[in-house]
Amino acid sequence: MKIKIWGIRGSIPTTDPEMGKYGGNTSCVQVVDDGWQLVLDGGSGIQKLAANIHVDTKRIDILLTHLHIDHIQGLGFFRPLFDATMEVHIWGPASSTRTLHSRLSRYLSPPLFPMLIRDLPCKLIMHEIANSQFMIGPFSIQSAYVVHPGPTVGYRVTTNNRSFTFIPDHEPALGSKGIIADPQWVSGFDLASETDILLHDAQYSDGEYEAKKGWGHSSFKDAGSFARLTGAKRLLLAHHDPSRSDAKLEALFDTFKNSDHFPFKAELAQEGMEYVL
Repeated sequence: MKIKIWGIRGSIPTTDPEMGKYGGNTSCVQVVDDGWQLVLDGGSGIQKLAANIHVDTKRIDILLTHLHIDHIQGLGFFRPLFDATMEVHIWGPASSTRTLHSRLSRYLSPPLFPMLIRDLPCKLIMHEIANSQFMIGPFSIQSAYVVHPGPTVGYRVTTNNRSFTFIPDHEPALGSKGIIADPQWVSGFDLASETDILLHDAQYSDGEYEAKKGWGHSSFKDAGSFARLTGAKRLLLAHHDPSRSDAKLEALFDTFKNSDHFPFKAELAQEGMEYVL
């Protein structure tokens, strides 16, 4: 299983040169194995991903964690959607009020986009998921609702007994006492338990989080506490604040590393980085 990060910024893309090292594109990660292509989230990074898809690929599966704009804004610029020979599957969290197709149509339609989703020439198939288990090619995938405003899921992707957990927007510490010790009550625990790589929300410093509880995101400290509780082997800190320069990210990360001992490898997720499991 090969994993490549195409977008890791949170909330809105940025092109500031002071943010060039870690990247300015919003959420998008590619997972490849045995010729099968998974795209996790459709943020602005998906446009660059499209230019690197093998010419013989005829099916792509896009797994959306949720429908906030920074996670879907690249869909309208994803070349395979405009290719009549392509079969594109979009997976996303079910809602109690509107279908996935209806909710995506709010973006892929005028006045926000010049085309209607129904006019896309590809073979488009949508799947609504919840706390689900399903297979895509060689991948065994687990999805589960997590704490974030609006229907939001995280994903655990497993193949050849190796696992990658993707929870880019998540607030497991929401509550009066932060992350609690009993795993059965911790949002996202089953997705991340003993995973090989955990990509997890870490948008805020500790001080910022105190002022923004309930916004759906985590501090560096809470991301580390969540990874420790789940037994994750490697932590990629993600969803970088759009106003955070490379230097400020690294300063926060240095504080995080020096504040406690974590029994796993931790690093700042970086656009363009590749991992092999």
